[in-house]
Amino acid sequence: QVQLVESGGGLVQAGGSLRLSCAASGRIIFSIYTMGWYRQAPGKQRELVATITTGGSTNYANSVKGRFTISRDNAKNTVYLQMNSLKPEDTAVYYCKTTLTGMPNYWGQGTQVTVSS
Repeated sequence: QVQLVESGGGLVQAGGSLRLSCAASGRIIFSIYTMGWYRQAPGKQRELVATITTGGSTNYANSVKGRFTISRDNAKNTVYLQMNSLKPEDTAVYYCKTTLTGMPNYWGQGTQVTVSS
């Protein structure tokens, strides 16, 4: 059993910042998983925001490049998403996900981010 719990969401004005956290627990060797942040806005499909590999390589959606930073702390089984210069179009529920070939993907329950104009 693996649990992912996101936190750090909230309401912020455009131009502001938030830092999301995703803590993993249970039967997981966190350090061997690629971790990702995804988001889903109302009426839209879930989309990739950013990923970070076991070696620390990162990948970002074009819409967030230069504004968001993904990082991980394997000692704390936690992945972070630092979000700066937020825009109203960043409003969504943000989810974290594990990825490892041959293993099931695990998702968190999501945290709401609302950016007001």
